[in-house]
Parts: sequence; C-alpha cells; structure tokens
Amino acid sequence: MATVTAAQACGAPNAEPVRPGSRAVREAERARRAPNAPVVSKELLAKPSEVDLGGIRVPTWTFDDRLPGPEIRVRRGDVLRADLRNTVPEGVTIHWHGIALRNDMDGVPAVTQEPVAPGERFRYEFTVPDAGTYFFHSHVGMQLDRGLYAPLIVEDPDEPGRYDDEVVLVLDDWLDGVSAGPEAQLAELRREGMSMGGMGHGGTGGMQGGEGHGGAGGGPLGADTGDVDYPHYLINGRIPSAPFVADARPGQRLRLRLINPGADTAFRVAVGGHRMTVTHTDGFPIEPVETDSVLLGMGERYDVLVTVGDGVFPIVASAEGKRGQAMALIRTGSGTAPPATVRPRELASRTRMAEELRATEPVRLRPGEPDRTHTLKLGMDSSAKYRWTINDRTFDQREPMPIRRGERVRLRFVNTTMMFHPMHLHGHTFQLVGGRGAGARKDTVIVRPLETVEVDFQVDNPGQWLVHCHNTYHGESGMMTVLSCVA
Repeated sequence: MATVTAAQACGAPNAEPVRPGSRAVREAERARRAPNAPVVSKELLAKPSEVDLGGIRVPTWTFDDRLPGPEIRVRRGDVLRADLRNTVPEGVTIHWHGIALRNDMDGVPAVTQEPVAPGERFRYEFTVPDAGTYFFHSHVGMQLDRGLYAPLIVEDPDEPGRYDDEVVLVLDDWLDGVSAGPEAQLAELRREGMSMGGMGHGGTGGMQGGEGHGGAGGGPLGADTGDVDYPHYLINGRIPSAPFVADARPGQRLRLRLINPGADTAFRVAVGGHRMTVTHTDGFPIEPVETDSVLLGMGERYDVLVTVGDGVFPIVASAEGKRGQAMALIRTGSGTAPPATVRPRELASRTRMAEELRATEPVRLRPGEPDRTHTLKLGMDSSAKYRWTINDRTFDQREPMPIRRGERVRLRFVNTTMMFHPMHLHGHTFQLVGGRGAGARKDTVIVRPLETVEVDFQVDNPGQWLVHCHNTYHGESGMMTVLSCVA
C-alpha cells in the first residue's frame, strides 16, 4: 500500500499539513506566551565524558559532564531558551519529554528537525505551559541509553505548599561503557533475535522475578518485561553500593519526584519502612492515594509524598521482572545504612499503576465523546528477528494518522504482543478512559500484554507529533508513527 501524505490522511485533499515551521505553530506559541514572560536561559553541552557510577568509571556521552545532566528548573509560563552545542561524533537533538511545546522545538529527527551535527549549535526556545515533573533527552537513535538525559522541573507558583522539601530521583538501566554499548546491543538483538542475555522474550517465558514482584510468575507487566539484561541500575547516576543520599529531618514531609528515562526497564519503587501518597503522574495532579510502592514504565513520572522517620532508610527501585535494583538513601539521623541488596517489605505489597488513578477536577477533559478514533495495533513481525510495528508498519513505512485542530481524539492501543509497551504521545497530554470516573492525565501509559488501553486528548497544539513505544529498543526497531494535523 502506498504511503499517503499528511493532507490526504486528514481527509482534506486541498489542505496543507501543519508543518513544524508553519504559521499555525508560531501563532500557537504566541497564544501561549504571556506579555513580558520571564526568559530562563541555559547552555547545554553534549560531549563525550567519563562518569563515576560509584567506584565504576565508564565512558559515555552526557550533557555538561554530568549523569544525569544538569537539572533545569523553571516556572509555569516561563520561556525556556536552551542553547545546545554538540561535540559528540553523531548528530544530537533534545526532546522535552511531556511538554506541550511548539512543534518545531520537539526534537524528533525526520519529523520536526534534523539532528544537530557535530560541532554545530541549535537554540531551543519555547513557552512552558504546564507545571510538573518532566525530563529532556536526545531523541536520536539509541542515545537515550547513554547519558544524554536530565530532569526538567516546572514549578507552579500557585500550588499550595503541602510538603517541606523535595528530592528528584532519576532511575536508569545502565550498560554503556560496561558491556556492549546500546548500538551493539540493538545490533545483537536484530542479529540473534529475542533469546539473548539469558532472558526469555516474545512470550516464550521470562526471567524469574524474586519475592513475588514480577517475572515469569505473572507480575503486573506479565512474564516478559525486557529485552536487555543490564549490568547496573542507577538512581541519580549511582549504583546501590555507593548510593545517592538525600538528607532530611525526622518528621519532614518530602516530595519525591520519580523519573524513569530507562531504555528497557520498568521500576517498582518503595521507601523502606514508609507508605507513600501518590499526588501526580506525568506532571498532572491526581486525587491522592496511599500505597506501599509505585510502578514506573519507561518515560513515566510519579510524584509521591513521604513523611520520614528517624534513621537511615532505603529508596529501592527494583527492576521489574529482572535481576537487580537501584537504591538511594534518605538519612534523617544516625544509624547504619542498609546493604545494597536490601529488599523492603513494601516491594512485595500490591503496587499502584496508572489505571487506578483519577485526575483532579481542574485538569480533567470536558465530558464528551471523541470526534475521531484511531486504533494503534502494537505488534511484532514474526517473520523478522527483531521488528516492532504499529498497524503492521515500521516507522519508515508509516502512514500519518489524521487529526484536526479542535477535535477530541481517542487512541486505542491494542497490544497483540506478549511484552508491555509504554506508549508516549508528543505535544499533548491525554486522559485515560474506561473504568470509573475521570482517568489520570498522562503522556505515557503502560499497555500490558494482550491488553487494550484507550485514551482521549484534545487537539490544541498544531503540528506533526510522534507517538511511540518508549522502550528505546522497540522504538528504534519500528514501533513509532506520526499523528498529522491540519489547521
């Protein structure tokens, strides 16, 4: 079947697609930007680096020699002006994950911009419309599985203070500079298929997850939770034997901002000896719920509140269905730090996932039925060793999916595979539909094996927008497509 143009796909043969550099994109940015909006300027240097994971030094690529890269913190309504200079030997972009920004600043090769070549510069400038916990990363090839990522925190000046302090915790799976790099890992998957690293794949069984929290025993993500057996798992760039430590005082209420930019790993997160209250997911507030742990797919973020006791407590991010974990510490007083292998009992309890959460009233979509529904069948080509598809097509074969400004659009993610897929939409946030009440507002949602998930969003940001699996290996092997808008 021939690939249709974006205009044809939108059912308007004389209409032009809204290109990233179009007048409609510029006008949408002007409408978002308040007169005399503050401008926050940042310099970002993408460069080869050697980083210390905690006694293990590895070569990789970073922003500004840091892992994670330097946190950017702005306020809702600010203009972020970030000047990227690239000194790595490949082209680089920056995608501002979760931000409903102007289309020409979205950082997607072959869709919104060409990669910034080695030795070149590019200025990203856009209004930041929504408060919340976000991150930014390169969207070129497998670079997310190196060190090219960092947190982006957008503060809300009108948010009531319900906590004493906050801690940003960035979770990651790590192999770069330790074993084969991510490009070599992807090449091996394509060459050998999904039976590498001692892990079972594609519905043929999986790694046993210990202590009743995943693996072949039928955890919440199914038996098969990843394609890569990572040597290390990190919190804020540190391995468990040399952990990141957050200092606090007994009785303080901490806001933990949890971010998962990992390439192939979902993390179950718990704080030893504590329950947590979930308040936000993917930046947007939810009706608060208490839990022992939360489960983050790749690309997801959760904000939780924890009132800390007196002592030294582990924050453990268990690699769901895999062997290994990341760990950080909260220290509020004297005491011996727990060992790197500590398994808080809270990890064995029932965990919270997005389908159980409800958006707060101010951020809910208006009630209504969709004007348009798109079904995205998530599949794997059984005739190839490692080829992931949307509607039986890889990204290079994509047919743009029509959307029109002002429409309410429903996306039906139908997972026909035996692996979970964290599906991420650029440029918008959606609301989960189905079940009871108004679902959570999100930009990334886990679609479990053989499951269908429906989400609605309002088309209020013109342009060409990527929708893809945030398992980087799946996305780079084809599981990406484009929603194409006309004005």
